[in-house]
Amino acid sequence: MSTTLPRLFIKPGCPWCTDAIAWLNARKFGYQLVDVLSSPSAYNEMKQLSGQNLTPTMVWPDGGVLADFDTGQLAAFLDQNGISS
Repeated sequence: MSTTLPRLFIKPGCPWCTDAIAWLNARKFGYQLVDVLSSPSAYNEMKQLSGQNLTPTMVWPDGGVLADFDTGQLAAFLDQNGISS
């Protein structure tokens, strides 16, 4: 799949995923939502890209990966990597 937006891999009902979605939406940050519970192939892709099975996991088109994070870690990752919405 080819996209210029980062992909946010989530499991519905995951409180950290809900927080990440709200945080990104509040900042009008573009992303593609990927539900790993409804798609075994998406789950396997997330595991392959991140080396783990926890959500939320965000993957950027350039290969950057942030796995199993809270919004504080997301903010720090974006700042450290010069990523903006």
